[in-house]
Amino acid sequence: MRYSILSLAQQALRNHQHWPQIIAPKNLKSHYSIVIVGAGGHGLATAYYLSQNHGINDVLVIDSGWIGGGNTARNTTMVRSDYLLPASFALKNFALELWGSLSQALNFNLMYSPRGYLDLAHSDGELEHFMLRANAMCLGGASASILTRRQIAEKIPSLNLSKQTRFPISGALFQPEGGVVRHDAVAWGFARQASDQGIHIQQNCAVDSIQVNNGQATAVITGQGKISADRILVAASAGSARLLADAGIPLPLELINVQAFVSEPVKPVLDHVVNYNAGLSYISQSDKGELVMGGATDGYISSARRGSFARIEDTLKRVVQMFPFLSNLRLMRHWSGTADIPMDGNAIVGATEIDNLFVNCGWGYAGFKATPAVGWKLAELLADGQLPEMLKPFALNRFAEGRLIDDSGIGPYPWLH
Repeated sequence: MRYSILSLAQQALRNHQHWPQIIAPKNLKSHYSIVIVGAGGHGLATAYYLSQNHGINDVLVIDSGWIGGGNTARNTTMVRSDYLLPASFALKNFALELWGSLSQALNFNLMYSPRGYLDLAHSDGELEHFMLRANAMCLGGASASILTRRQIAEKIPSLNLSKQTRFPISGALFQPEGGVVRHDAVAWGFARQASDQGIHIQQNCAVDSIQVNNGQATAVITGQGKISADRILVAASAGSARLLADAGIPLPLELINVQAFVSEPVKPVLDHVVNYNAGLSYISQSDKGELVMGGATDGYISSARRGSFARIEDTLKRVVQMFPFLSNLRLMRHWSGTADIPMDGNAIVGATEIDNLFVNCGWGYAGFKATPAVGWKLAELLADGQLPEMLKPFALNRFAEGRLIDDSGIGPYPWLH
């Protein structure tokens, strides 16, 4: 069924008793052309674009939980492309272009809100590096500008611009197309359209291992039996490391908690996304009026999906420094996701040394914002067998060859980002 004002009116007359199921129920087959492990945004987007762009429908998307119940549901919904290095920028900017028309393509309201993204600089030196990044973005075809303190005050009157704070604000990088997208709508939008096009989506069916024979991946072993496939893509975020390790491919990943929380709802006070760089804290306001906040990763390895109180306090200190009025609000909800982070902080995408086995993981902070672009390009890889140019920098062999993509500046070039 196509969602529209007319279909809504028709169903209202029928007391909403005849809406079809979003995901068509199907029995598992013993063989598929392509099996995708992980029904998050990336896995579902890949399945959708396999059908939409390449006409491949004999695809199974399988997950141990529910649709979009992993990291897709555990983020702060921000989308942006303010990256300096060409590899990261190209992929994120392609995604930002796709977000604009994706609701129409999927016939599902993803609530994309290009409200503008401000990255705050706290010194003249940092602002100078933001200018470098803004110029690189503009050369790459994105919109970006540098805001003065006066321009920031005009956009966000409630932001504390006092020079007496511990980390005063010197200026900001501004990307007008940056904003937020509703995360559960993304997962269900891709799932609904993929299912309509014949893709099989199986929830609550864990993959225990990948069967490898003579250097080829031939099947996934699940709680409901063995399912063979011509090609297998593992896109299970934190779960990818275990599955690949069992298949003989260790991945250079660390699993670290990332926390987020929301305040009680208030009237509209913030119509941009704002990032505070001195220690990292970011904030936006949801359609329900809640202030959505997040910060840096916890300082230790864990897959418990429970964050530390120290990190909550650390993040909120910076949020309150930006917006002092928030000290009067109560926190309403808190959650934590498990970020799978490689040594250079960037994703691992592409083929593995095992034939017919592909991987998509290691996205850390950046996975949600890249969702449609990753799905589009992975569909090309699975359909044609050739790694698209946009994905080549993210190949697993970059660690052996020293071609790291260090956006976070944790290596020998801390000035990069």
